[in-house]
Amino acid sequence: MRYNERELLSLARQPAEKAAEILMRVPKKGSVLKKRLVKLVVNFLFYFRTDEAEPIGALLLEHCRITKEEENVFSISFIEEPERKYCFECDSEEQCQEWIEALKRASYEFMRRSLIFYRNEIQKMTGKDPLEQYGISEEARFQLGTQKP
Repeated sequence: MRYNERELLSLARQPAEKAAEILMRVPKKGSVLKKRLVKLVVNFLFYFRTDEAEPIGALLLEHCRITKEEENVFSISFIEEPERKYCFECDSEEQCQEWIEALKRASYEFMRRSLIFYRNEIQKMTGKDPLEQYGISEEARFQLGTQKP
């Protein structure tokens, strides 16, 4: 994936929807759990060494699977490489569930489906398309059964 490093660093400095120091293991051979500051910003999960301000990595939360593994542990894997798992161990089961829910809500596709659902509900209640005032109601990305552009 191509990205602009300055823009990504700028995004990493934005306020997080969720952040915590938790144990993390990357999918490298011989990798061990290490304490990392993990920050969810929009649909990126940034991870930092606990004593550094710059992220050491970022996961774009698209086309991924978030899975509950064992007690206090969840993983993120990507559809293209399901055997490569990023594992996270939380302090409690409650914290683990909060992270799983936040990560599942962070993807573009989840937000798109939510927008379509609420658009249809508002249209049923008011008889008007709430996106019409913005001139985007006919765009394919806001229609049911269509793929992202």
